Amino acid sequence: MAAKRIRFARRRKSAGFTQEGLAEHLGVERSTVGRWESADTEPQAYIRPKLAGALKVSRDELQALLDDIVVTDTSPSERMTYALANPASADLMVVAYLHEQLRQLDESYDQESSTGLLGRAGQLHGQVRFLRENAGNPRVRRALYEVEADSATLMGQLVWDSSQRRDHVAPLGFFEEAVTAARHARDPSTESYATLRMSFVALYGEKNPAHGVTLAQQAAEVAKLVSPSLTGLSLLHVAEGHAMTGALKECEDALKKAEAQFDRAHPDDVAAPYYTVNEFNRLAGSCYLFLGLPERAEPILRMTSRALAAKKKSQAIALGNLTLALIRQGKLDEAAATMHRTIDAVELTRGGGGLNLAFSAGRELRQWRAEPWAQEINDRLLALM
Repeated sequence: MAAKRIRFARRRKSAGFTQEGLAEHLGVERSTVGRWESADTEPQAYIRPKLAGALKVSRDELQALLDDIVVTDTSPSERMTYALANPASADLMVVAYLHEQLRQLDESYDQESSTGLLGRAGQLHGQVRFLRENAGNPRVRRALYEVEADSATLMGQLVWDSSQRRDHVAPLGFFEEAVTAARHARDPSTESYATLRMSFVALYGEKNPAHGVTLAQQAAEVAKLVSPSLTGLSLLHVAEGHAMTGALKECEDALKKAEAQFDRAHPDDVAAPYYTVNEFNRLAGSCYLFLGLPERAEPILRMTSRALAAKKKSQAIALGNLTLALIRQGKLDEAAATMHRTIDAVELTRGGGGLNLAFSAGRELRQWRAEPWAQEINDRLLALM
């Protein structure tokens, strides 16, 4: 069902803002304002006071604008509507429609909060599973397995993020579903990526680096014949798992193997966007931080945090690690400034990785809690909570 917040859009225009202008004023993406106006999402609590001020309305008036939703089109895809009522009729056009919806959600992952995306992603995932379970055509069923593998992987990411990386059971269930679906679809790249995501839960959630290394190695093995990018990315997390246990030699050996995968890159590698020099540097910096070498981590993380400006969730993680590197070297002025940048990035997306690192840095600053600058940081962390 397509809908619009028409009164909200009119108020934005009467306040003298284009979508781009309002987005710039608020420090969000233009697409975020577009999703507010299309009733796909609502502004988060932290940004509503500034939004109300920009539109020159009270908070109650802002809520009234958001509540006023007009349905503009009840059937954006007649073929999709028919398929949901008659699931055995689903065809490759329906699969293509679902795949495009999933692509749009995936592109929003680095710019929006996971809680804001979870409802739409959950609805889409339910539709994909329902149609796959009832598909009459084997070719269509296999294509739906491909979409389900990607959809389950995204759901695992969103659920884990939304729980601030505290709930490990539900995300692992989605990742295991993704692995199973990818095997049905004979898609080793997606199987590898879902397995790699399981290693993230072991490394950063369960704090079990040995299990995390095992899963990351499995992901690298699955990807070896099809995707140098996923192989490299998996090896980076093998390195990080070794770093968590203080194994310097094993960590640097894995980093060298990961770096070598850049030379194997080819244009058919669909995972290439996941494995970039910036991602390599971000993980290398994290490794040296775990190894107790903040002076080696700092320049890597400083460079990487600037380069990741377009990927807010990844940038928040890099900034959080940079803050920790600065604290551990006693560079408190720089640490405080970087901490504020970390919180700025986390406020935009609420990414679980950046959020947890922000609070980790906050705990390390407790010994200076009587200082005004530390109190200001603590106030911002409380606001995040």
